[in-house]
Amino acid sequence: MTQVEKGAVKADLYEAVNGEWEQTAQIPADRPATGGFNDLVKDVEETLIGDLNAMAAGQKDVPNARLQEAVKLYALAKDFDRRETEGVAPLVKELDEVAALTSYADYSAKWPEWALLGKGSPVSFDIDPDMKKATEYGLFFGAPSLILPEKGYYQEDNPQGPQLLALWSQMVEKLFVKVGYSAEEAHQVTEEAKQFDALLVPHVKSAEERADYAKMYNPVAWADFTKATDQLDLAKMVSGLVGTEPAKVIVTEPNYLAALNEILTDHFALFKSWLLAKTVTGNASLVTDELRILGGEYSRTLSGSKEAVNHEKFSYYLTMSYFGQVIGKYYGETYFGPAAKADVEHMVHQMIAVYKQRLEENDWLSPATRQKAIVKLDSLGVQVGYPAKLPAVYDQLKVSDGLNLMGALDELNKVAAAENFRRFGQPVDKTRWEMSAATVNAYYHPFMNIIVFPAAILQAPFYSLKQSASENYGGIGAVIAHEISHAFDNNGALFDEFGNLNNWWTEEDQAHFKDLAQDMIKEFDGLPFAGQQVNGKLTVSENIADAGGLSCALAAAKQEADYDPVAFFTNWARIWRMKAHEQYQQLLLSVDVHAPNKLRANVQVQNLADFYQAFDVKDGDAMYKAPADRVQIW
Repeated sequence: MTQVEKGAVKADLYEAVNGEWEQTAQIPADRPATGGFNDLVKDVEETLIGDLNAMAAGQKDVPNARLQEAVKLYALAKDFDRRETEGVAPLVKELDEVAALTSYADYSAKWPEWALLGKGSPVSFDIDPDMKKATEYGLFFGAPSLILPEKGYYQEDNPQGPQLLALWSQMVEKLFVKVGYSAEEAHQVTEEAKQFDALLVPHVKSAEERADYAKMYNPVAWADFTKATDQLDLAKMVSGLVGTEPAKVIVTEPNYLAALNEILTDHFALFKSWLLAKTVTGNASLVTDELRILGGEYSRTLSGSKEAVNHEKFSYYLTMSYFGQVIGKYYGETYFGPAAKADVEHMVHQMIAVYKQRLEENDWLSPATRQKAIVKLDSLGVQVGYPAKLPAVYDQLKVSDGLNLMGALDELNKVAAAENFRRFGQPVDKTRWEMSAATVNAYYHPFMNIIVFPAAILQAPFYSLKQSASENYGGIGAVIAHEISHAFDNNGALFDEFGNLNNWWTEEDQAHFKDLAQDMIKEFDGLPFAGQQVNGKLTVSENIADAGGLSCALAAAKQEADYDPVAFFTNWARIWRMKAHEQYQQLLLSVDVHAPNKLRANVQVQNLADFYQAFDVKDGDAMYKAPADRVQIW
């Protein structure tokens, strides 16, 4: 482990641990950032791309039929010679179908089929556990995505908004010209698409509003839902997707549903142009390489990436979007294995035991609420490494011989979407992962009360048998406890042990918890970063989880005979190392529910007395925070 100078830590823990690395770290040209999570992602990608190349070339055995289909898609996506030969014709065909529409009635006739194919839609539908009946899948209604990353970009005082819209417009006009539109036609369609986008903006939620889970649940009776607009046949659409007429639809964007008829009425021409823009931008990467690179200009500007990804990475990302679970299971079984899986599962249950002890000793919860919290913790589902089985839909996903890339994806989209909507009204399958095992991340699902730790994150610097116990607790231990803490953050605390949106708090405890959450908001709100400021409300749930995760991991580490606080806090800072383009950092400040990595590393340790003791931090040091200002919840 790299030694850190205590004097440097007193000034800035993150810089003391990561400063030397940051001076020489190079951000890859096709990425917005490097370090920590990003480096692990790079390693996993290189491993799996190498395996897929070998399998596609017949140099490595393909272990099962499901993975064989993934290999076929990867090879098809990587066949750029074929794509150059076919040119833009497949995309022109898609655009011609949209251009042929003359009315909303035309669109409604095609809408159910197009929704299964993943084509543009003025509304979104999804299947997830019903938040009030979490044992059963419900139907959710939402708004489409905006052109700009977040609603705040459209505010008059945000100078980035007009600049980004101009860049998007330039890119889209160039794409239309490449597929045969005149410059005048391309300009008109692009302008009309932006006009339709502008109609959506006042009625959709901001990132901060979307971060409030309780306000996602707005059930609307079927009869009322179908009357929301007379421009589209919502009843035919929904019954076509789920095969029945639901008693209710769970509306996540109630203001948007209320405004839907007004948005659509007398705006068909704008809507059609918006669909055309969605079609050309959504499919540009699937034809020639020229269009693939051109179609990524806007997203690269947002992230600060200097170059498009190469053919192999593009093909890998595309394949993962359809076969991520299949490839993830292969990755977990091949590179993680049952021994490591059992070891990490033991660590997870150890962290749960520590969390339970801390709940039992909690001094601000009433006995009634404390007992309910323990019941929820005891009911927490744990999934580590990779799933034992995959959904049967992966037996149905086939890459047919002879089809071009767009045709193959249409078939895959249709099968996957149909299976998704068939789950409506069915019992919830808690064994179904929502993240590939090859993903460097972890999650808590409040509607299911489960925590999931994919194999890809279970390696150094987060976890390694070569690291000390204190380092592992400062890494994966804190991540594990972070996910447990999500069960008790400002969102997770609204759900009971079954995953139902159900208040299990006493009124006094809930009021006190809200005060503590407000303290966490204040601790981060307005902190300067990348020329902007942190939004404390947007990031509060993740900050509560970070605080709980770090303090519980510390408690577990202190139970070990070889406890080393310096190693613990050093590895905590190391896992958050990140060097990123300023554009990407500013994008994350607007849309990401996580605080910037550097602040995650520095602010949370300032709330713990052990940090001050470990590095002899005193009043007057930059890392010092007065006891009265320290925030501790779990």
